[in-house]
Amino acid sequence: MKLVNQCPTFLLLLLTFSDVSKATNLTSLVNLFIGTASGANGGSGGNAFPGAAVPHAMAKVGIDVSTAPRQAGYIHDNSSITGISLLHDEGTGGNTDGGYGNFPLFPFIGSCSNSSGVSSPECEPGIAARAALRAAGTDIASPGYFSTTFVSGIQIETTSTRRAGLIRFTFPVSNATDYLVVDLTNDLGRSFSGGAISISPSGHVELGGTFLQSYGPSNYTAYACYDFDSPVLQAGTYQSVNTSSPTIFDINLSSTSNMSLEFPFTSSVSPIQAGGLIAFNASQVVARFGVSMISSAQACSNAEDEVPTTSDGAWDWDAIMANSINEWEGVLSRVLIDVEKENSTVVELLYSSLYRASLIPANFTGENPYWDSPFPFFDAMFCSWDVFRTVHPLLSLTSPQEWSQIVNAYVDGWRNTGYIPECRANTKPGYVQGGSDGMPILGEFAVKYAANAEELGVPMDDLYQALVDTAENTPPNWLTVGRQNTAWKTFDYIPTDWVDPSGSVGLPTREASRAYEYSLGDFAVRQAGIALNKSQADIEKYANRSMNFINMWDPNVTSDGFSGFAQRRYQNGTFAFTDPITCSPVDPIAHSCARGDDNDSASSWEMSFFAPHSVATLVQLMGGNTTFVDRVNNYFSKGYFTAGNEPSFNVPSIYHYAGRPDLSALRIRNVVFTDFSTQIGGIPGNDDSAAMAALLAFHLLGLYPVQASTQLLIGSPFVSSHTLMNPLFNTSTTFTVSGFDNTTLVASPPSGGRVFVKSVTVNGADTGSVCVIDFADVVRGGEVVIEVDGDADAAALRGCGPAGLPDSLETGGFSI
Repeated sequence: MKLVNQCPTFLLLLLTFSDVSKATNLTSLVNLFIGTASGANGGSGGNAFPGAAVPHAMAKVGIDVSTAPRQAGYIHDNSSITGISLLHDEGTGGNTDGGYGNFPLFPFIGSCSNSSGVSSPECEPGIAARAALRAAGTDIASPGYFSTTFVSGIQIETTSTRRAGLIRFTFPVSNATDYLVVDLTNDLGRSFSGGAISISPSGHVELGGTFLQSYGPSNYTAYACYDFDSPVLQAGTYQSVNTSSPTIFDINLSSTSNMSLEFPFTSSVSPIQAGGLIAFNASQVVARFGVSMISSAQACSNAEDEVPTTSDGAWDWDAIMANSINEWEGVLSRVLIDVEKENSTVVELLYSSLYRASLIPANFTGENPYWDSPFPFFDAMFCSWDVFRTVHPLLSLTSPQEWSQIVNAYVDGWRNTGYIPECRANTKPGYVQGGSDGMPILGEFAVKYAANAEELGVPMDDLYQALVDTAENTPPNWLTVGRQNTAWKTFDYIPTDWVDPSGSVGLPTREASRAYEYSLGDFAVRQAGIALNKSQADIEKYANRSMNFINMWDPNVTSDGFSGFAQRRYQNGTFAFTDPITCSPVDPIAHSCARGDDNDSASSWEMSFFAPHSVATLVQLMGGNTTFVDRVNNYFSKGYFTAGNEPSFNVPSIYHYAGRPDLSALRIRNVVFTDFSTQIGGIPGNDDSAAMAALLAFHLLGLYPVQASTQLLIGSPFVSSHTLMNPLFNTSTTFTVSGFDNTTLVASPPSGGRVFVKSVTVNGADTGSVCVIDFADVVRGGEVVIEVDGDADAAALRGCGPAGLPDSLETGGFSI
């Protein structure tokens, strides 16, 4: 598809939306605390990050709590605070103690002096002893800003840039001295394995440390730099007297001497606690920081380059905040609605979701410690398994320039390692969850933006070769990258208990779900081959291989009266039985389900619905349209559905493939209003690097993407009108819902509520389908009118319309 940049044809329409928004800052509609409830004791545990950050920032600055789970550092409860740190993940699973959380600062009022092995209640730099409670109701967060206040009256505020920022500490009036701890050793995971800190009498601090990944087998090294705007009384270091007594400290302070500590790398985690200690006589202290993955010197340069100054030389807090807000307004304004007219809960959910969907992945360009490259480097690809379904399709609609940078980072990973990155976490390869799920991302870019790739700076020959190499080659260890391709190509499925004669190893589980994901990956190669005019032989090879998921289908397994489920299979062709409800929410037996036996984080009831490139095949395998619909209904009614689990994302709208988009509309209403809310527990499980956020945004806008294709399923929007902006094409496309009915914005719309899509027109022309719309129609500019009505019987008979069902490869869809 070739779309050229053009002046906005519908400029008047765009101005109308801007007028309706009036002076409303879209950032004011974002609720950063959605998804910050504790995940302990059965809580929702969204693990959302509510601190300060710009879009796709490396620096994500926020407070860290003492209790776990705390994957993003923060929990919205009464947990004590151990510091404010510079790097965080967003919404991830992995280590429940969290990843990153490096080099926290902690303020206290006390009295410290040089000592050796003496514990004083007036000077407690250790992470447990220093922990402090927040005053109730003092956490404040908005895009680009975070603040909290301790019960002691000390306030912490922060604002940031991509790799730097400011942290402001305001101390209550006291006769004691104000101190800041600069913690070298305590990341969120308490995984310090060596590092160093140096501190000058003026309070200039440089430090670096090596820590463990939160979701992977490796360690990584990070660096930071701190400076302070207030005169320093004394500065120095603290460190544990020894590893046997890590909470008893030697303290060394001076007003004239440079101080430093160095701890050699150890292969095991060190219990040592150490860092800097700085004394001030000021009611307010501002810290400027920079972060880097290269060196502390580069961290200092990042701070100097990115933190502006006022005319009198002071660090310009207001300028940083204003720039952060402007950046976020630019992102959020790519989806415009009448915020005064639409349902206020929907408005808050939508813009909060769009916000989180642009927090990650993190732009570490200029901070790649492993190879020199002119291409971008991104971190927090944690994991592609989580985000390929919704995050990347959403970025493709509204953020093509940013998305192309991320795609370039995937391709550059292959260019320098031989394989597409799957789960880069803390700059290192993390664990592969299923397939190599960067493949659908690259395939989707090819079908949507191949004609614009040169303008976007993405070398498409390299992209295609990255796909082919990842589809064909087997790495020595597919635990962290690549696929078990030797087995996949030998058997046309992935056999259980098979040893690769080449010696290649990995985690030998999840054979059923990996086969389904490998199939989609091969479909992505097929799609890219078509978009890039590759050989017919390539296209046919990967099309055929993409159908091999059917080889994991055991027609003889029965559950709840329904036959046929995805199962593991031995190399002799026989199947290994697993009860289809295993790893479902109602599984009565405790199983290892995360990267577990049959499927990754999913039951067979759930995974058996996953073949987005050929759902018609699933419909046929399950017994035809009527049985398929009954089976989907049973999946929900029996409690097998897990709203927070990625393999379930496509199921609420899967009725489309049986010609029942009316049932999809009702089901999605129920999912949204049952499982999501604007409360701190408003995400049904981990946000998973904004996979949940992007899913919710699609639901609210009445769309769902078919991965590695240009097709989107049409749903029933939750707003009467919205406009999508595509900055590459300089276009605006307005979706108007004719007959929109506010009474349907509930979990169970009333009888006669206008929720069923009756017709769809694009720029005045009827598309003939109430089930699908093409990417080009969504981004090319113009108006899409979705007519809805409340006649359930007519909707059931209407099906998808004369254009037929959504595409499936087996039935000739996704044609060349």
